[in-house]
Formats: sequence, C-alpha cells, structure tokens
Amino acid sequence: LKKTKRQEAKIGIVDKIFTRIGASDDISRGVSTFLAEMMETANILNNVSEKSLVILDEVGRGTSTYDGLALAWAVVEYLHNNKKPRTLFATHFHELTRIDDFLQGVKNYNFLVKEWGDEIIFLRKVSPGPSDQSYGIQVARLAGLPESVVKRAKQVLTNFEQGEVFSVRRLKKAKLTQQDLFVDK
Repeated sequence: LKKTKRQEAKIGIVDKIFTRIGASDDISRGVSTFLAEMMETANILNNVSEKSLVILDEVGRGTSTYDGLALAWAVVEYLHNNKKPRTLFATHFHELTRIDDFLQGVKNYNFLVKEWGDEIIFLRKVSPGPSDQSYGIQVARLAGLPESVVKRAKQVLTNFEQGEVFSVRRLKKAKLTQQDLFVDK
C-alpha cells in the first residue's frame, strides 16, 4: 500500500455517528438491496439529532435513476431543513450537485482526477465544487471489462448525452437477440 499524507480533521463532539455505506440483500428475510438501503436511511432520518455526524454514500443507487435521484434529493433536504446534523453525502447523481443553489448550508466537493487520453489517475485529493463529469466507463475499463463493452458503453453514453433515447422500433432494427437461458442439448 502506498502511504499518503494525512492531515487533521476537526469534527468536534458528536452524540451519534450514523453511516450508510454499501448495502446487501438478505434473501432469507426477503430484503432486497434497495430495501436494505432504505431501511438504513430511515433509521438515520428517524434517530438523527443536530449533534450527530451522518455519512451517506450513494443513497438511491439501488433503484431507477429518477427514483434514486428524487430520494437522494429529498434526504438531503430533510437533513438540511430538520435536524441539521453535520453530514457527508457522496453521490454520482450529477443533478444533485445543483442542490447547493437551493440549500444555504450545502457545499459541494469532489475528488480530483488526472486524465491521460482514455486513462484516469485518482489523485485522492478533495477539491471545492462539483465534479464536472463521471468516470464510470473508465473505471469499468480498469476493472477489466472487455474493450468492446467499454467502446459500446461510450457510444450509448454519447447518445444519452445528446438526448437520444432508445425506442422499441430502433432496438428491433438493431436486430438485438437475447440468448435463451436454457438450451436443449
């Protein structure tokens, strides 16, 4: 492991520390990953005080994009408008970075990244302001996804960014096929 510089952080005295970082399902109890995430978030919202420290990571990621964004936004608003605990809230919802325009006590920060063509280097430094882009496809490449998948993801992302959506008609024209799960041998 590479050693990094450590700096002090003054948090002050807190009465409770709440975290919602990652979630997994519990099939034996019929609890999906998203339900587990929401149960943890509900526990925080129902028990937090103005003297608490709250750390939330990716609230809303376990559901559809719009539902997740709406829930994440509402959670931030609730914490800001009600108990006002000290809160760290990590998200990949770029739309959520505009919330500081509406809530006086909210500040955006991002982790710095150095780009070299299609490659990225995480600098592990925090900088004021929202991130101006996402690096999900580059991280997928780092994880070892086949290059054809990475290339196709870039094409699909470009279509989304240009406001194009997929229609059933366009998908049929593309002659996409789905493999059978069970194949007779």
